[in-house]
Amino acid sequence: MFRQPHWCHIKDFYNLICESCSGHWTVTRCVLTLLGGRCASARIVQRRNLSGADAINALRPFYFAVHPDFFGQHPREREVNENSLKRLNGYLGNLQKPGARYPKPANLTFYVRDTKERADSSDSLLASGFRSVTFTLQSKDVLSTVLDVLRSCSLSVEHMQDVLKAETGKSSTQQPGTAFYRPIKWDKTYYTFTGFRDPEQELEQARRVEPTLSLWLRNNEPEATKKQNASVPRREELKRLKRELIQKLGLLDIRWQRKWGFAHKCSQLQSLGRLFTQSPEALHILRGHTIVFTDQSGMNASGHVMLGTMDVHHQWTKLFERLLSYRSLFQQSDWLKERISHLFGGIQVIHIERMGPALPLEEHYSTLNTFHKRLLPQRLSLHPRSMQGLTMTLENDRSTPCLHEMGHFIIPTMCDTLQLQNFLQSQAQEARRRMQRRDKLEAEEEDIISSCLQDLCLRSLSKEPSVSSNQMIPCCRRLMEEKSPPMQGLHLYISHFYSVMQDGDLCIPWDWKG
Repeated sequence: MFRQPHWCHIKDFYNLICESCSGHWTVTRCVLTLLGGRCASARIVQRRNLSGADAINALRPFYFAVHPDFFGQHPREREVNENSLKRLNGYLGNLQKPGARYPKPANLTFYVRDTKERADSSDSLLASGFRSVTFTLQSKDVLSTVLDVLRSCSLSVEHMQDVLKAETGKSSTQQPGTAFYRPIKWDKTYYTFTGFRDPEQELEQARRVEPTLSLWLRNNEPEATKKQNASVPRREELKRLKRELIQKLGLLDIRWQRKWGFAHKCSQLQSLGRLFTQSPEALHILRGHTIVFTDQSGMNASGHVMLGTMDVHHQWTKLFERLLSYRSLFQQSDWLKERISHLFGGIQVIHIERMGPALPLEEHYSTLNTFHKRLLPQRLSLHPRSMQGLTMTLENDRSTPCLHEMGHFIIPTMCDTLQLQNFLQSQAQEARRRMQRRDKLEAEEEDIISSCLQDLCLRSLSKEPSVSSNQMIPCCRRLMEEKSPPMQGLHLYISHFYSVMQDGDLCIPWDWKG
């Protein structure tokens, strides 16, 4: 029986033949046939390669749009981007290794920060303000891969025109006898006979790689159950610590900006408890407040006290000493909101925490103050109660106002006030219609979550903020209709992807496949 020659045994022979017959297709193809297609033109293809530094510079707009550090308020999107960046860097690293085989096609998903101005809400944006982009890497060189990534994310490639012109020049002035790109396309029977993988088939599988819910649960439920059982003591400890601190400090609530694990949350509460034991008098000023553990210390736009998880006790104590000043600034912010509301016919200025990162009170006050000063010289003619019951948010990085799908206005701080007045008046009726629809959807969502919890005997059912009511309702309805596989006793978290979280919570996409 014919035996396939081992790659390592004939590598030197192959190199010798290639050097002797450079540019001679017939001889080289014979060698490729002898190797069983293992190198599949890898050594006769001149890869259009960028250096590592050039690739990083070329991808700078992409990194700025997807880097996990910009997703602090959105841990799920942050985790997806972290994992996808690792796979992308691995793919680029393999392409840059001399003599390495081409990497397999890779299916990647990124959440992209959208920095473009939009006149109205876009269907491609999630409620968090990010676009979800999925694409398949299949390029055989670094330059093509970089271009594919940028174009897939709808990012400009203008900064790469010099590189593209240089590559075009190289191709047009290529000398006879030099290596050239001429990929081999083997017949399907070749892969059947040799047992090697068909790259076209792998690419098609990568494009369609998404498990069904039943298959994914069958493969991951044991791991989730194991982690969930191991986390029970930590869950109980967290409840106890939170209850005791709320009682001792007279707090309204204790919250977390991110979906940290229970062990991490317990350590944060224990740290606050130690500070109370050491300096109880310093923490009395917290009475009546809500504490939020986040990335920075201060007070947010909602008046909640933010404790930076990376800060030490000394920094927390300094914050408590400034709390009276923060309270005064918060009162001034409320006064500015009342004045703006009066000038705009009773519309209420709000800040929606769940739709963006934590907004420091200082920044919120500055935005309100700037907007109020621009309104004062204008002669607005809105009826005192014409906009009552409507809401608006202020943003510094917009140039045109828009009406969000949930019914609130998004208003740029720097815009023409008369044009804004006309926009508000023309869109007021539509805003009220959207708010009524939102209220109806939220009530329906609350009912169906309660029914789903009961029908499926789940331990808990929640969702991440970027999942809208329009997505959550059909997701829960399908879970109840199919009732398979059983999910009794599980903690279920509805998101945009599959994952088993560190404490055993099962994360599934809202549009899961049956």
